[in-house]
Amino acid sequence: MGVPSASISPVEAMKTIKTIAAVGASKNPEKDANLVPAFLKEHGYRVIPVNPTASEVFGEKAFPDLLSLPTEVAAQVDAIEVFRPSGELPAVARKVVELSKRQGKKYVFWAQAGLENDEAKEILDAAGLPYVMNACMRVVYGIASSKK
Repeated sequence: MGVPSASISPVEAMKTIKTIAAVGASKNPEKDANLVPAFLKEHGYRVIPVNPTASEVFGEKAFPDLLSLPTEVAAQVDAIEVFRPSGELPAVARKVVELSKRQGKKYVFWAQAGLENDEAKEILDAAGLPYVMNACMRVVYGIASSKK
């Protein structure tokens, strides 16, 4: 699979993340978009599902898109984990930039394993936002946990 593309170290990012907004979180327990966030939730992370077709995913209230996160919820988010096709990453990156401006904080943009997009990287670089692409949070969690 190669080395993940990153503006920051995935392992270092994982050590600072406590709350994750999971864009594209799935209700289907057989999909990575459900398995990975559920795993992270089981391991102490707060996971906020972002899915326009769900009211709830793994027992958490779901929001239709990033920009609909209430201010108090968005303020707690550290990272935005994306489970959408690579072609959608620029649109999600633009929303992360907008949310970052609204909240006055720098979110870590994290595209799941297999997802990468140069345009999204340019958008995030221009906004000064850290990102990780083509890396699984579950796998990186295991690496980060072993280095504590």
